[in-house]
Amino acid sequence: MKFQNIFNIVFTWQNIAIYLVIINLIGFFIMWLDKRKAKYSRWRIKESTLFLVAALGGGIGTIAGMYTFRHKTQKARFVFGFPAIIVIQILIVIMIVFDIWRSKLWKW
Repeated sequence: MKFQNIFNIVFTWQNIAIYLVIINLIGFFIMWLDKRKAKYSRWRIKESTLFLVAALGGGIGTIAGMYTFRHKTQKARFVFGFPAIIVIQILIVIMIVFDIWRSKLWKW
């Protein structure tokens, strides 16, 4: 099986949507979990892990969790960092979609 065929099977719109839902639920959950651990003075989730989940596509979930549980809302690094990650991801998607559209346009 060629790489292109595997790529087309794995990266369907449905699979991408499922991935984004799951990673955002994980982002929401880890914000809740970290808030709970902070409340009971337990071992915490690393800030780099929170940012990693956001960077992997869970930005909306982490922001929703941040404000739902009022966690990390006083830290500028999170208040500006999570939305910045989302903006960068949106720009990347726009560039990819535009590139795909442009390549299909030139095939005519």
